[in-house]
Amino acid sequence: MKIITSYSGRLSKLFGKSVGIKKNLKVIFHDFPGGAEGFELMLRFCYNGRIDITPSNISLLHSAAQFMEMNKSASEKHNLLEQTEKSLEEIKYWTWQELLIALKQCQDFLLIANSAGVLGRCLDSLAGRLALTSESSPCASTSSPDSSSVRFSSDTRSTESLKNSFTRSTWWFEDLLLLSPKLVEMVTKSMVSRNIDHVIISKFLLFYHKSKSSAATADEKCKIVETIIDMLYTLDQSSVSCKSLFGFLRVSLSLNLSKSSRSKLESMIGYQMDQATLDNLLVPSPHGTNYLYDVNLVLRFLKAFIQRGGFQVSLMPMQKVASLMDLYMAEVAPDPCLKPSKFLALAKALPDSARESQDKMYRAIDLYFEVHAGLSEEDKIKICCDLNYEKLSAEACLHLSQNAKFPSNSAVQALISQQFKVKSLLRTTNNYKFENDPPCSFNKTEKKGKEDEANEQIILYAGKPDLSADNEKLRAHLQVMQCRVMELEKVCRKMQTQMAKIMKSKVSRHSNARSLPKLCS
Repeated sequence: MKIITSYSGRLSKLFGKSVGIKKNLKVIFHDFPGGAEGFELMLRFCYNGRIDITPSNISLLHSAAQFMEMNKSASEKHNLLEQTEKSLEEIKYWTWQELLIALKQCQDFLLIANSAGVLGRCLDSLAGRLALTSESSPCASTSSPDSSSVRFSSDTRSTESLKNSFTRSTWWFEDLLLLSPKLVEMVTKSMVSRNIDHVIISKFLLFYHKSKSSAATADEKCKIVETIIDMLYTLDQSSVSCKSLFGFLRVSLSLNLSKSSRSKLESMIGYQMDQATLDNLLVPSPHGTNYLYDVNLVLRFLKAFIQRGGFQVSLMPMQKVASLMDLYMAEVAPDPCLKPSKFLALAKALPDSARESQDKMYRAIDLYFEVHAGLSEEDKIKICCDLNYEKLSAEACLHLSQNAKFPSNSAVQALISQQFKVKSLLRTTNNYKFENDPPCSFNKTEKKGKEDEANEQIILYAGKPDLSADNEKLRAHLQVMQCRVMELEKVCRKMQTQMAKIMKSKVSRHSNARSLPKLCS
């Protein structure tokens, strides 16, 4: 004990000069770094005065020296901590395999906290080598980090195996499978600090997950998935594909992931919502709920998409997501357990500018009303309030005017919207006529059956004078517009007729209801 105390500041503080008096003294360390193996290495140093420090034992020796305070204050000439520090200065000459052995030793003996110096330098050296090899040649190669381009000792790696399995940028994927999720997290952070390509890092994380999860227990798999999600979240959002993220989502449904990891995964998916497909979104509802699909999850995706990075979403991705949501709404509408509030939330999730046409949304609402026949008039009106009738086609408006499932005021608003379109097109048509036509003979044809508010005259050409190419284009454009006006007028007349029937029917029912008491009396 006296010899050990001469090297250990910890024991010197504990016993002082009383060591020589108490001969039967026993000291028990329950948390000695590396356990019996670490203690044995420390004893060899104390009784021999020196020990061979190698990459295979430096982690244990360094941790033991820190734990026992074997520094200059305890022994000026011979202290284990100083010797391990000097050996670490030679880390740049270690082979790749020696570096991995040192990392694995930190992990196996739970020395991550006690050997911060060794672990930190190993991680820094590993990330530096990966950065150097990935920058020197991103193409396929048989080189390892111990090639002539970097000054390392020779390694026993099979170059033929590398040639057949990996490119230069990914040869190290398989080697790092020996690391625990905790060390993978630390390695990833070191690689990010070295500015290694985030796409390469994300590929490694996906490879690690795929390779390690197959034989893992439920708890181990949960830890792996959480680590991978947390690390992917630190990378550029575009470095991992939307397909891979939805793969993680499917895996996570059966795992008890932390709330933080789930939130990060949903945020990453929401960021790439414009790349998703309908099948991706059809996620079964959580256990214990009676509706078919997890609508709340999709709403969280949409919220993350709108808020992604705090930047304003450009029009094209927004339109893609709107088109996807129209499909999703039509898919979930037949669910008899889907509440009106959830369906309305889907309809209102995106701004009106996201859709050029709302015909598909109208069809989804129509399907929802058909399945939910007992829906109150108030709920129907709330859902219809999100419809922009000006963005409905003439055909959709005609269908709506004849659709008894919709509130009557919706048909009126659709009619008003179409009448406004007719007036606007008539004005535009006349403007094109008088501003761009050369003098020529023409006829004015009176349109019969037109509503009082839109009692306009449509100008039709009678002759075909010899015009320039520009005027011919204008004439063709005008004719197309005139055809469209006539189509809209036809639709409006049908809608007016239908509305008249609806109003007449309501008046008749109201009149009968009022006269009923008199008849009974």
